[in-house]
Formats: sequence, C-alpha cells, structure tokens
Amino acid sequence: MNILELSEQEIGRRQSLQQLREMGINPYPAAEFPVTAFSTDIKQNFKEGEKPEVVIAGRMMSRRVMGKASFMELQDSKGRIQVYVTRDDICPGENKDMYNTVFKKLLDIGDIIGIRGFVFKTQTGEISVHAQELTLLSKSLKPLPIVKYKDGVAYDKFDDPEMRARQRYVDLIVNDGVKQTFINRATVIRTMRKFFDDAGYTEVETPVLQTIAGGATARPFITHYNALDTDMYLRIALELYLKRLIVGGFEGVYEIGKAFRNEGMDKNHNPEFTLMELYVAYKDYKWMMSFTEKMLETICIAVNGTPEVHYPDGKVISYKAPFPRVTILDSIKEKTGYDLSDKTEEEIRDIAVNKLKMDTITDAMGKGKLIDEIFGDFCEGTYIQPTFIIDYPVEMSPLTKMHRSKPGLTERFELMVNGKELANAYSELNDPLDQEQRFIDQMKLADKGDDEAMVIDYDFLRALQYGMPPTSGIGIGIDRLVMLMTAKDFIQEVMLFPQLKPEVKMPQTSVKDWEDKIGVPENWVYVLRKAGYNLISDIKDVKAQALQQKMLEINKKYKLGYDKPELDTIQQWIDKAAANE
Repeated sequence: MNILELSEQEIGRRQSLQQLREMGINPYPAAEFPVTAFSTDIKQNFKEGEKPEVVIAGRMMSRRVMGKASFMELQDSKGRIQVYVTRDDICPGENKDMYNTVFKKLLDIGDIIGIRGFVFKTQTGEISVHAQELTLLSKSLKPLPIVKYKDGVAYDKFDDPEMRARQRYVDLIVNDGVKQTFINRATVIRTMRKFFDDAGYTEVETPVLQTIAGGATARPFITHYNALDTDMYLRIALELYLKRLIVGGFEGVYEIGKAFRNEGMDKNHNPEFTLMELYVAYKDYKWMMSFTEKMLETICIAVNGTPEVHYPDGKVISYKAPFPRVTILDSIKEKTGYDLSDKTEEEIRDIAVNKLKMDTITDAMGKGKLIDEIFGDFCEGTYIQPTFIIDYPVEMSPLTKMHRSKPGLTERFELMVNGKELANAYSELNDPLDQEQRFIDQMKLADKGDDEAMVIDYDFLRALQYGMPPTSGIGIGIDRLVMLMTAKDFIQEVMLFPQLKPEVKMPQTSVKDWEDKIGVPENWVYVLRKAGYNLISDIKDVKAQALQQKMLEINKKYKLGYDKPELDTIQQWIDKAAANE
C-alpha cells in the first residue's frame, strides 16, 4: 500500500512503528504473556489494605499524561480498569525512554499492552493498577472511532448499523454491551444443548451439501461438486436426515447448525442462519409443546435471571409456562372475520384478493400458501406473548401427520413470539404412502410455478418404508431466539458477521490506465489521488499550474522526494484526459 493511500493518523502510527523497531522494541512479540487477572475480577476482589501483584493485558483506550506520572484506561476481555504509570517505576534505571518516548509519544489509543504491577485505590477512591513494568504486545495501525462528549452531546459515535456489522471487530471494541450480546448467544446455545443432553438425546451432524433441497419450502443455493460432476444444494433444513436416524433406532436426535435459504435479507432474515432441529421417537406435538415451554423458560432464566425479557420501550415478554394454544383457522377468523375451514382454494383466493385486498397473491399459490399469506398479513404480528398456533391445514404441511380427530388438518404448531414465528413443530408423518402422495402434490405446485415447493426425496421415502416410530420434531431459528432473549430488533445485531451487500468503494482509474492512457507515472498517480483526482476525467478541466501546485504541496508535505513534473508534461496529461472522454 502506498503511503498516500493512508490517513494522517495512519501515517503517524506507521512512523511510530518504525521508531519502535529502531529502538529495538518488537511491536508484535511472539512470546506468551501470562495474564493473571482481569479488570472486573480485580475490582470485585479488592480488599482495603492489600496490594496484590497482578499481570494484566488489554487495549489502551485513553491516556492522561501529567509530566512524570500518567493515567491510562486499559480494556481487557471483561471490562476496563485504570492504570497508573510513572516514569521512575517503569524506567528504574537511568534510561527513561520507555516512559518519555515510548509511552508518551509512540503508543497510541488502541495499542495492546501488558502491565505488571499491584492493585491499589487512588485518592479519589478508584481501584487501579500501579504499573511497574509495561510491555507493548501489538501496535495498532488504524485509529479507533473513540466517542467524544461535549456539552452532553456524543461525537464520532460508531453507530451506523451497516458499518457496525461490516466491521464487527471495531463494534466489539468501542460499543458497550455488544460483546455481552454474543456472550448471551453462547448461553442460549449452551443451555439448549444441556437441556437436550439432560433429556438423553444425542447431538449429531448431517450433510450441509445435499443432492435434494428437502425438509422445508424455500429457495436453495446451488453449487457444483467437481469430484462428482453434479450440482448440489446447500441445505435449507435439517429434517430429513435426522428422521432417517430415528428410523435407524435413535430415540432422540438434535442438530444445531447452519442452513441456507436463497431469499431476501431484512431485519428478521439472513440467507445464512443457525437452525436447531430436534426429533424424538414415541412423542407427539402436544408433548413437544410442553417440552418447548419448559426449554424456553429455562433458557430465558439462564440469560436474564428471570423468565421475563424487558425491552427498552417498556414491553415485557414472559416465557413462564404454559403458553396459550390457538388454532390457525380460529386465529384467521378472529383477526379477519372470515372462516376458511370449509373453503376451496378458489374461494380462499377470492377472499384474499377481493375481500382482504391483498396484492401479494399469485396464481402459483396453492391453498396452503394462500392461508399462510393471510395469516402472515393479518394474524402473525398480533401475537406478542408466546402463543402456540396449532392444527394447520394439510396443504400447508407436507411432512406432518394428519390430525387424529379433525379431518383436513394436521398435528402441527408454530410458536409466535413478539409478532414473529420462533418454532415450527409436528407430529411427524410416518406413513410412507401418504408421504409419497404429499410429495407428488408438492411437485404439482412446482409445475404451477412455485419455486419453493418440495422435491421428492426417494431415499427418504425408502427409509420410511422400513418403518419410523411415531415421532415429534421441532425446528427453532437460533438467531431469532437470541433476538428475543436479548430484546434486539434486528437479526444483524445477534450475528457476528451477517451477510451484507458488497462494500461500495470509491471508483478509481487503475494505476495502469493512468500510465497507459495519459502517461502519468505510477508515483504521481497516488499524488493525484491524494489531491482528490480519482478518475482520469477528474483532471480534464483543471489548470496545469494549479494541478502542479497541489502535487508539489503533497510532495513536500509527505517528504516524497519526487522530481518536479514540468508544466508542459502536466498539460499533456490534461489534454489526453480531455481527449480520452
């Protein structure tokens, strides 16, 4: 990277880096630095009259130099603590360079340093570490966006949502509470896994690359497997392989892993997401509802210390079991006034288009998709407290067992929380002939243009023919669960590195084109860019003398030592830039 592509602060930090090396200080040492304490532990364990020795390490976030003594704030993986640094303590000999030169001049905010010293309390009552030895562990070459306050107003905040997600490493450093969100995410997964393990169920791993995108209705990502010379799909669900394992004799299996759906991105959806699916033999969807209630209450307590989640706007969502149960058709009737229980596909389409005035309805939608659209538009968002929506029409549930007492319905539930689906569960269909017919019906929808319809998985049908015991299964999106448990409104806030559009960069003419098309040498190309001319066309209307003056100012400021370009040469560049248009 050319030095002129750097900011003033970046250039200064690289100069400090070079000076450190010239002083014989390795800015990136390889040796272990044995930390013995963390900031929060030091404060919690402090006792008056004791001055225990500690070794800490972290990032310097602020510094106040006051002659021979200074204070700085060190941020480690658990929090922040003040460090008191004096010249004579870290430089006990005659050479005072470690304080006068390194600490005061060559260290920058964001540098990672190690401190050996002892704990004490300042005159103002702040628990601090008195440094006796300072070690540079990593020199930071980019300045952090440190928030500044003036008259109660915050400046230089790092709060742009896209930038925070794109540079999560910076977000974690400078924004309080971000790291805790992901610690809570780990708690959610750890608690869920323990809940399943304690119940005696087995965690397994199944293929991510699959020959058929089955187990859900969604548009898949397609890739090519060179070794087999065949197209493959990134899985859209975990279901069909896990049910094969129930056929094979496992009583209960679960998997927590990545799934991929080639669909839209918004505040609630990411194409790559973490999914949990659980299947338990000899159970039904009623049992699964009770099991799910207990699990979510346990997770909420583990994360929040209470079965309630409190939102910044004052809203409170309680995961205290039990949750209400409402049939999907009763919900639609309550919210829209229309009873769809005995309606045909065309009658439901007419209600959706002409009565409910829905503009998202297409001819490719079958009866199940139509009901799903109506529920999504008029009902789903109204359920804030956890509510089981149960007994879905068979057209909506191609992998679900028929209801034991309600013809045309299936034993399925979706759990709604805060206006969104959190879980989807069934009494699993284990009749292989019925399952085959359901797949065939799905293929008919695909023929009509539904690109989310299921494809027939003949190997799964073969597995069912060997006999699968009565089974209940559930799927929960981990990302959405973490959103709910941490009171976050955007899925990007609970994913360390969510999918984003490619980063937009300022358009620039390449160095090669500058040289080949108008004759600008490579070294002067970077000078022109520093002056604000990123495209050849940017200089076509500039006066040669003005352009020369800008170039020479940059040459002098950065001590580049380049030979002065003649006015005639610069004019030739300008003329060629105009002709290049």
